Amino acid sequence: MSARSSKPHEVVERALELSRADGCVVIADEQSTANLRWAGNTLTTNGVTRGRTLTVVATVDGKEGTASGVVSRSAVTPDELEPLVRAAEAAARGAGPAEDAQPLVTGVAQAPEFTEAPVETSSAVFADFAPALGEAFARARAGGRELYGFANHEMVSSYVGTSTGLRLRHDQPNGTLELNAKSPDRTRSAWAGRSTRDFKDVDPAALDAELAVRLGWAERRVELPAGRYETLLPPTAVADLLIYQMWSASGRDAVEGRTVFSKPGGGTRVGEKLTDLPLTLRSDPNEPGLESAPFVIAHSSGGDQSVFDNGLPLAATQWMREGELRHLTTSRHSAGLTGLPVAPGIDNIVLDGGEDRSLEEMVANTERGLLLTCLWYIREVDPASLLLTGLTRDGVYLVENGEVTGEVNNFRFNESPVGVLGRATEAGRTEKTLPREWSDWFTRAAMPALRVPDFNMSSVSQGV
Repeated sequence: MSARSSKPHEVVERALELSRADGCVVIADEQSTANLRWAGNTLTTNGVTRGRTLTVVATVDGKEGTASGVVSRSAVTPDELEPLVRAAEAAARGAGPAEDAQPLVTGVAQAPEFTEAPVETSSAVFADFAPALGEAFARARAGGRELYGFANHEMVSSYVGTSTGLRLRHDQPNGTLELNAKSPDRTRSAWAGRSTRDFKDVDPAALDAELAVRLGWAERRVELPAGRYETLLPPTAVADLLIYQMWSASGRDAVEGRTVFSKPGGGTRVGEKLTDLPLTLRSDPNEPGLESAPFVIAHSSGGDQSVFDNGLPLAATQWMREGELRHLTTSRHSAGLTGLPVAPGIDNIVLDGGEDRSLEEMVANTERGLLLTCLWYIREVDPASLLLTGLTRDGVYLVENGEVTGEVNNFRFNESPVGVLGRATEAGRTEKTLPREWSDWFTRAAMPALRVPDFNMSSVSQGV
C-alpha cells in the first residue's frame, strides 16, 4: 500500500486514533507542483511533482506543566504511521514543560470539505501561458533579446485535525513567474516578476515589452559613486523590505527590548507614528487575489508561533494604520506575557493609502534620482534598528528631468525598512507584486512604489 493510496483526511483520523497522548494535533500537507524553465528563448525543462508531509504534535500533561513533541516526516506509509505517532509522544515525554503551552483550540466549526480529495495542480495550469510565452520568445528573438526564467505553480492542501475535535482544511495555490532579458553580449540584464494564483493574469508579452524598454535604457552607461540619492523603490523592492520588517515585528521581542519596535525605557512603540504618509500596512486572509489560510497552521513553535495555536481563527489585522504602529505579532502565549492583543502572523501583506500614481508617473515627476529594479541578498546588520544591507540587481537607472537617461552601476545599500517608511515622501498606487528576495518563502504581497529622498547607497557593487 503506497503512501498516497490513503486519503489525507483518513491519515489524520488514523493518527489521532493511534495517539495515547493527552492532546494531539495532526497536519497533513498534500503538495503538488508544476514548472517550466527556459533559457535563450527556448523552453528547456518542465515537470510535475507530488508529495505528502505529515506532522504530529503530541502534548503530555505533567506535574510541572504540559510538554510537547513534534515530528514531521514525508511519504509516510500506513506501516510507518504508528511509529511516527509514538515518536512524537516520546519527544514530548523527553522534553521539559513547553513554555508556550496553552489548551488546544476548541469551538471551531468543522470544515465540510475536510473529507474531500486534495486539489492538485498539473501542467494544464500553463495551457494559455505556455503558447503566449512561445510568442514572447519569437518577439524577443526578433528584437535581439534573450529571455531566461521559470514559472512555478504549487498547490498545497493542508488538513488539520486535533484531539479537541477540530477538522480544518485549506487549499493554497501559489504561482511565481520570473523573467530575465539579456542582451546577446550579456552586458545588459533586466528582470521582471509576478505572483499569481493560476497564471491567468500574467502576460509574457507585456513583461517582455517592459524588459525591452529597460534594456534600451541600459545602452547608455553612467558610473556613479556611493552616496545618498533620491530613489524610487518599485513595489517588489518595497515588499522585500516590509516582509523583513513583518518578520521582525515580534511583540515579545519588542517588549524584551530587542528590536526596533522596543520603546526606550520599556514597552513597545505601538501607538507611535512610523511615517507621516497616511499608509496602512495590513494582512487579511480574505484579501482578494492574495487569499491565505484563515486559521493558524503551525508545524513548530518559535518566536510568536505556537503549535498549541493550530486552528486558531485569523482575522484581518492592521499592523500600521495611517502611519501609526497598531499591532505586533503574538501567539496566545506571548500575548499573555506581554499584555498585547493576540495577533498571529498572516501569510499576506498589503501596504496601501498612497496616491493613485503609477511608477511611470512618479518617474515623470523626478528631477534627478535613481530608479531601482529589485533588491537581493538582503541580510540583517543590527536588529535594534532593523538595519539591513543588500544589493541592487538587474538594472539601476538614472532619472533626469522626468526621463530615464541611462543605466548606472549597482550598489550595496544600508537601510532600515522603518527608516525608509519614516523618510518616504511619496507612495504610489498599490499593486500585486512578487518580492524577489523572499519569493521562496513569501509571495502574497501588494505594495506601492515609494520615493525616498536620501536612500543610502553605501558602496558601489560590481554585481549585475
